[in-house]
Amino acid sequence: MSEIVFDSVAKSFGGEKVLDGVSFSVEKGEIFSIVGPSGTGKSVTLKHIAGLISPDSGTVSVGSRKIGYLFQGGALMAWLTVAENVALPLVETTSLPEKEIDDRVRAALSAVGLLDAADKYPEEISGGMRKRAGLACSLVRETDIVLYDEPTSGLDPVTAASINRLIVALNRERGVTSVVVTHDLESALAMSSRVMLLKNARILECAPPEEFLKSTDPAVMEFIAAAKGVLP
Repeated sequence: MSEIVFDSVAKSFGGEKVLDGVSFSVEKGEIFSIVGPSGTGKSVTLKHIAGLISPDSGTVSVGSRKIGYLFQGGALMAWLTVAENVALPLVETTSLPEKEIDDRVRAALSAVGLLDAADKYPEEISGGMRKRAGLACSLVRETDIVLYDEPTSGLDPVTAASINRLIVALNRERGVTSVVVTHDLESALAMSSRVMLLKNARILECAPPEEFLKSTDPAVMEFIAAAKGVLP
C-alpha cells in the first residue's frame, strides 16, 4: 500500500520550475532515497510531503500525518539539553503526564544510542550526535514517516555510516517509512529499496539499486560516473 503519492506535481519559485509534472509513490515501510544535483527539487519534495508547501498543480497524498522531519543541522535548541530538546514536541503539542513524556524521551534516546548524552547541551556533543538527537525528536512523537534532509552531510565516513545503519534499523524494527534526500549515492544504493534521481525538475530514474546502476539513460549514467569516486 502506498504511503505517499505524488501525481503530476508542479512547483515554481520566482518563475523557475523546481518540480515539473513529478509522479511517484512510496510504499509503507520503504526506505526511498532521492538523489540528484543541487537545486533540482529534492528538499522541495520533502517539504511537500511534510505539508510545509503545496503544489502549484497536481496532488500530494500522504497516508499519515505523523511525520518526523530531520533537518540538516538537527534543528536543536541550543539552550535546552538533549533530553529537553527531545521532550519539546510532546510538551508543546500534547497534554501527556510528565512521567509518560520522560518514558518516551528515554525510549527515543535509547533507540538512537544517546541515553548517556541526555543531560548534555547541543554544543557539548558531536555533529553526528546532534543528527541522532534530531532523529530522536522525530521518533518521540511515534511517527510513521521520517523525512531525512541530507542526514550524513558534513559527517566523517564512520559517523555517516552509523547514521545510515540507524535509518535501516529504525525501518526494520519500527516499520518507519523513510524518505531520504542525499548527495551520497553510495549510501542511497546501500540502504534503499528504491532510488530516484531528480534533474532539471523531472524524474530521470526511479528503480531498485541494481536496476538504477544498469540505467541506460545518458544523464543517469553521467550522474553515476560522477559519483564513482566514492563508490566501491
